[in-house]
Amino acid sequence: MTKPAAPKRHLPTSPFKAPVAPPPKHFAVGDQVTHDMYGLGRVIGIEDGIAVLVDFGSTQERILSPYAKMSKL
Repeated sequence: MTKPAAPKRHLPTSPFKAPVAPPPKHFAVGDQVTHDMYGLGRVIGIEDGIAVLVDFGSTQERILSPYAKMSKL
């Protein structure tokens, strides 16, 4: 089976609550973060709403939005 191209829409007459979209993550220079693949790091640069540059010690990586695998500590 394939995934539908468009997300399902919520009907206003439905007795179920509409799914809530998670708020976008915001990072600031100097924030400590953890990434599922790279581990612990510190934000060293920000491109507004596009990407974050993170120093993980052994490497510097540009993480693109929506930052699914990264969270602030």
